[in-house]
Amino acid sequence: MRKAREILRLKHQAGLSNRQIGAGFHLSHVAVGNFLRRAEEAGIIWPLPEGIDDDQLRQLLYGAQNPPEQARRTLPSMEYVHKQLHKPRSKGVTLQLLWEEYRAEHPEGYGYTQFCEYYKRFLSQLEPAIRQEYKAGEKMFVDWAGPTIPVIDRQGNRVWEASLFVAALGASNYTYAEAFEDRKFPNWAEGHINSWEFFEGVAAVTTPDNERTAVSQVCRYEPEPNASYHELLEYYGTALIPARGGKATDKAKVEAAVLNTERRILAVLRNQTFFSLGELNRAIRCALKKLNERPFKKLAGCRTALFAELDKPALLPLPAKRYEIGMWQRGKANIDYHVQVDWHNYSVPYRLVTQPVEVRLSARTVEIYYRGKRVALHARSHLRGKFTTDPAHRPKAHAEHLDWSPSRLIRWAATDVGEHCGNAVATILQQQPHIEQGYRSCLGIKRLSRRYGTERVEAACRRAVALDVCSYRSIKSMLETGMDSQPLADRTEGAQQSAHRNIRGAEYYATGKPHKAAHPPQEGGYQHMC
Repeated sequence: MRKAREILRLKHQAGLSNRQIGAGFHLSHVAVGNFLRRAEEAGIIWPLPEGIDDDQLRQLLYGAQNPPEQARRTLPSMEYVHKQLHKPRSKGVTLQLLWEEYRAEHPEGYGYTQFCEYYKRFLSQLEPAIRQEYKAGEKMFVDWAGPTIPVIDRQGNRVWEASLFVAALGASNYTYAEAFEDRKFPNWAEGHINSWEFFEGVAAVTTPDNERTAVSQVCRYEPEPNASYHELLEYYGTALIPARGGKATDKAKVEAAVLNTERRILAVLRNQTFFSLGELNRAIRCALKKLNERPFKKLAGCRTALFAELDKPALLPLPAKRYEIGMWQRGKANIDYHVQVDWHNYSVPYRLVTQPVEVRLSARTVEIYYRGKRVALHARSHLRGKFTTDPAHRPKAHAEHLDWSPSRLIRWAATDVGEHCGNAVATILQQQPHIEQGYRSCLGIKRLSRRYGTERVEAACRRAVALDVCSYRSIKSMLETGMDSQPLADRTEGAQQSAHRNIRGAEYYATGKPHKAAHPPQEGGYQHMC
């Protein structure tokens, strides 16, 4: 109604012609004449009565003369349209479908374009935009840029796509950008650390998108942060406030920063060929410097100047030591009290068998936690399928078992029991396909010596060697039935010398060389175990 008031003033007070008035408002003189005629028919005079507002003036001008087109058209209920689009079971419901239903009921109704325009006006009144004000040093926004950058190896055989990490400060729009091989957590964390070092300080709040590397469980009110990401932010003393799902306005600063990097960095470098990530990042740093020093269009200065004035003095200080990136993951101790991490097995105390644990994996170490307490620390290994074991984690019985070796077993048998026992142990170890399969039999004979005494075990071993029945079961049976006390004939003694010349004896395992009564070791023997 401001224009209506001005037309009335220029006509009745200034005395201008219709053509002169129309030229000032970009209207034809006919439109001005029609308006003045309608005002005259409505009894509107100049000056207007005191206190008349725009609604009253509109009622006087158009109250009794609604446009015929508006009168015969039915305006759809935009509140109904909005509810239909946001119902729990509204999947597949679109404005096009609702418009078709509206036109089926009102064939002379509005077209699809006007229908969408009315709904757009309804939304603008329903959710007015809020202009956010950012305090100096308060927030840092982070995100990945959409487009990737091709990198070619020197031989030109492989092309891979690098991803661009972008961070921006809220108050100054000061921007950081860096390319990485992929978007996995180690590079996500490295981008944050490099951003803070570039800014020479840390913002009080960090706002990412709902990336899986940032938020493990998305929730509008209490999002659950990724454990590895939470540890990183906690180390640098910044709080995590992720953007709400589908609410780009929560991180409008980084959205604008991403758009600027795409236009001022990616677009500028589009015709260049890069053969390494380092070469690409050097080019990005040059373009980034120009972006931050580019003058604002509507404000004085640039991002760099505004950063030095606002954000930099208000940022939190960096910690004394750079954070060592670590990834947290859940695991479970197997029955062999080892946890598989990155295809390698690390030991935990045997008491934690089948218990759930948390693992922190860094570049050099593997830390295993149980109920918040660290129970194991190992140097990281990249050997797939292998085992790293701390001897202190073994049960006592396992530790005693693994402390024995072939030479030690034979030496014990020959020294503590007797020569025949040493020969029996050597025979048992030689008979097994794998030498460790004979360990238990030999340890069983050791236990028999504590129960029956060394003299009886020596006698039983003498008989076992003579009869070529060297085994734990045979020697135990002789002791239980008393056969060890029965004498052996002299011919049996001679037969022993001829029938068992292949026995290597304790000297072989102790020195690694066959003694004079034994044959040379066969291929696949146990010399390498000594």
